[in-house]
Amino acid sequence: MAHAIPPFTWENGFRQPSTGTPWAWPQEESRSNGCEETVDDETAYVSPPSVELVTSTAHNHLGINVIRNWPTMYDGTNSPHGLPEWWEPKEEVDVLISGAGPSGLAIAASLARQGVSFRILDKSSGPLIAGRADGVQPRFLETIALLGLAPEIHEEGPLIERTAIYKNGKKLLFNRSHQSDSRYRGLHIITQGQIERIYVRDLARHKALVERSSMLESYTIDDDPSNTYPIHAKVNNNATGKSHDIRAKYLVGSDGAASTIRKGLNIPFDGVSTDIYWGIMDCIFLTDYPHAWCFGSVISSEHGGCVIIPREDGYIRLYTQLNVSQTGAIAASRLAKDPNLAEAGGRVDINTITPEEVLEQANRIFAPYKLEFGAPLSWFAIWKISERVARSYSSPDNRVHLVGDAAHVHSVMGAFGLNASMLDAANLSWKLGLASKGKAKPDVLLDTYGSERRGHAVRIIEVSGTYLRFVCGSALHVPNLSDIEALEKEGSGDEVKHQEHSQKVNGKTNGHLSEEEQRAKDLEFLGNFFKAHGTFLLGVECPYGASVIAPVTPEVTSKPSSIRVKNGVRAPNPRLCLGTNKSGYLYDTFEGPPRFHLVLFASSLGGSVMLNKLSKLVEELQRPDGFYNRYGGADMFHTVVVTKLMPFEVEDLKSRAATNDKISAGRIVQSFQELGADIAFDDRAPDEDAHTTWGANHTTGGLAVIRPDLWVGITAAPDDVDAITKYFEGFMA
Repeated sequence: MAHAIPPFTWENGFRQPSTGTPWAWPQEESRSNGCEETVDDETAYVSPPSVELVTSTAHNHLGINVIRNWPTMYDGTNSPHGLPEWWEPKEEVDVLISGAGPSGLAIAASLARQGVSFRILDKSSGPLIAGRADGVQPRFLETIALLGLAPEIHEEGPLIERTAIYKNGKKLLFNRSHQSDSRYRGLHIITQGQIERIYVRDLARHKALVERSSMLESYTIDDDPSNTYPIHAKVNNNATGKSHDIRAKYLVGSDGAASTIRKGLNIPFDGVSTDIYWGIMDCIFLTDYPHAWCFGSVISSEHGGCVIIPREDGYIRLYTQLNVSQTGAIAASRLAKDPNLAEAGGRVDINTITPEEVLEQANRIFAPYKLEFGAPLSWFAIWKISERVARSYSSPDNRVHLVGDAAHVHSVMGAFGLNASMLDAANLSWKLGLASKGKAKPDVLLDTYGSERRGHAVRIIEVSGTYLRFVCGSALHVPNLSDIEALEKEGSGDEVKHQEHSQKVNGKTNGHLSEEEQRAKDLEFLGNFFKAHGTFLLGVECPYGASVIAPVTPEVTSKPSSIRVKNGVRAPNPRLCLGTNKSGYLYDTFEGPPRFHLVLFASSLGGSVMLNKLSKLVEELQRPDGFYNRYGGADMFHTVVVTKLMPFEVEDLKSRAATNDKISAGRIVQSFQELGADIAFDDRAPDEDAHTTWGANHTTGGLAVIRPDLWVGITAAPDDVDAITKYFEGFMA
């Protein structure tokens, strides 16, 4: 949200501008007219007071931008009107979360649905006011949909599905982009502050508040295995100056790039701090650039690059590369205005850079096109790019875990900051839930968090860093952070890695390339880059390495496999019929508390081979000592039977099923439904149906175990109960 919501009315059935404060109740006219229905007791609704907050630390000549905030709703324990009666924080909790940014809030939302106790702290007085992340990938939306929050997020702002790239004033590329097989398609625009407020409202519905102005001052871990709550944390409230203790089973460090928890664990933050600076401005711009409201980049061989992200209500997020050296454009411009000016240390002090100077630099890059401010700034910041990944994501005893910026930082390219953090949360939260409840082997299951998520962050550094250097014309090497053993020998990398930029790095004359030769080279780079990384940039390509929860996929043999989709990859989400009057997607059957999903592809429920295999699986699920009942039954497992039959055909089979015929199709379906299974109907054409999507065998059927975070755990034949049992025995308790 770029600015305060203006008053509006829907009295004509659609939104129109209004005046006054239509959200305030009781209305002023009710008071002045002596209306009998004015507030006469303390139970009647009175709208909470709001405050207007300045959104940017720097401003342009058009004034100051503000946003309306509702402290009673969003400021948690900092509410100026007292704490709600239902707020009863416990001194002992399963999980203590330090940091209420998106990743910390996402973990809290998941734990709330799992019935896992937690407390969440944050040093700020309220949610983020403006700025920072502003784009969410399809994969994040797929995971958040399980919590029921995806519509509120993806319907908020523009959908990015086109990219325009200009170089030296000429169009280099304009094409469709951000296309995926996800129901959410492209990149969705929503500010980080809006996401935080969505989570805060969700937590309130679960009787949880963010403890504001609170910091984790210190903590100790008792190594006595008999201690149920071995983490002893001391928390300080910066507003009151008071301290209190919290005991927990696990601690999550979602406390940002300067994480005190990571530093306290002495975990190296490997990588580099580059010499690339961005000036970031959220504003309405007046411009003759033809693709100003299209995602993309504008590159100048001489001056660097800009990145454009279209926002809501005509606003644009503009990233502008800055040269802060003594010989850079900003220093030259200052010297031209004041010949006596001498920048300290031979570099421009980034704290002194103004919005006008950033706009001036953007115009150098956009030339011959021009930009000017069209509204007050919604946000302004100067950001130095670092590319770093924590060497470990967890403490050796798996009691403390890092998520989000505490574990990885990288450039804006690819919108990975927020999105990678949310996938950290999706990966860790269900594992913490099972470990907290004693339903998993903690050391085994929690060990997989770092091994899965760190590999993803390392690839982000490589992909994002490669594209960053193309746009910025930087010859700085992309750090290789994949080999932990080598890092332990070489150290954590450069704290600051300055890199001299050639004035002609992109389209450079010193490479003896003509303009057309350079254009061909640039297009070749872009073609290869997006072909290799397009799906990764949307989050849908994120395979995890082999582990106890994603075993190595067996090699293909001459014998047809039950399912072709590999272990450890994103679970495909094909369209399905969910009932006679409803269609949707496979994931739509998964909504609810995090569980394992047993997805059974049963084709037409016909043939003796298929029916015998399905019957054996039913027997396993019904056995009191089978894996299904041993590890929690329907509370832990959700079963979906996907069939090529129509809903009425399944009902007909059930009506004709004899109770003593255990291997009839109708009786098998009844048995699955008695176990709480959903039946989904795969009625699309064979070249696009769910069976083809998953590569399911129509003769034998196939079973896919989908993890709570929507990654494939293992696939097997329906009757291979030994393999399925062995899988869960590896990490469940």
